[in-house]
Amino acid sequence: MKYLHLVTLLAFTVVSCQQKETPPTNPTTEKPEVIVHDEYGGEEPTEPEGTEYYEPKVPVTGPALNGKAPKDATVLFDGSSLEGWVHSKDSTAAKWHLNDDGSMTVADKTGNIQTERVFGDIQLHIEWKSPADVQRDGQNRGNSGIFLNGLYEVQVLDNNDNDTYVNGQVGSIYKQTPPLAMASVASGEWNTYDIIYHAPEFNAEGGKIKSGTLTVLHNGVLVQDHTEIKGTTPYIGWPKNPAHGKGPLLLQDHGDNSRVSYRNIWVREL
Repeated sequence: MKYLHLVTLLAFTVVSCQQKETPPTNPTTEKPEVIVHDEYGGEEPTEPEGTEYYEPKVPVTGPALNGKAPKDATVLFDGSSLEGWVHSKDSTAAKWHLNDDGSMTVADKTGNIQTERVFGDIQLHIEWKSPADVQRDGQNRGNSGIFLNGLYEVQVLDNNDNDTYVNGQVGSIYKQTPPLAMASVASGEWNTYDIIYHAPEFNAEGGKIKSGTLTVLHNGVLVQDHTEIKGTTPYIGWPKNPAHGKGPLLLQDHGDNSRVSYRNIWVREL
């Protein structure tokens, strides 16, 4: 009788363990969507020529070495004049300082400036520097900003030995996304931003149907990797998503004698 009880107990234990090891089934679980590339349908080629094509021809732009604009770029500032730039508030001629070294510097409290031309998706190259003689700290040291579409700010700031909130430091999408790394050169030296901007999309009713994105390389270092733009980048409040089309490239006068300088600005429309 004891033997029979022992066999029954062992059998119950085995059944219980098997039940625990069996994962629960959920008939409502959706299967992951399978990506199908239609161009690779049909009978697979057996010769290398079957997967080669020669049209359309790829445009020849030449290199953009050392920040030099490629052949298909639109040069927005080459240091010779402020032509093509206006003050954002009243569209009068830009009054920032034009320097002998081919750069321009924020004229304190004169206001933001922006391009007369408007753009959608672009590749942007821009170089900037903060003053070599360090003044102030936090957000008041070498502060400016580069606004894509006039709405979405990539922060310019001297963060060398100068901590601030990380979603407002250099290389951030302001008040939204911190940079992946801090890649600044020394104060007073020239930084480069290479930016890929894809604008958001809106439906006929003005609702956003696709977020914009920003990819930013700071001095050759990836600091924003196809980052979603959640909306506008206000100092106070949540991002907003007003419907818009193309817009200007805007450079910020932070209004605190930031003395940030810019040079060698060009774009490629994508």
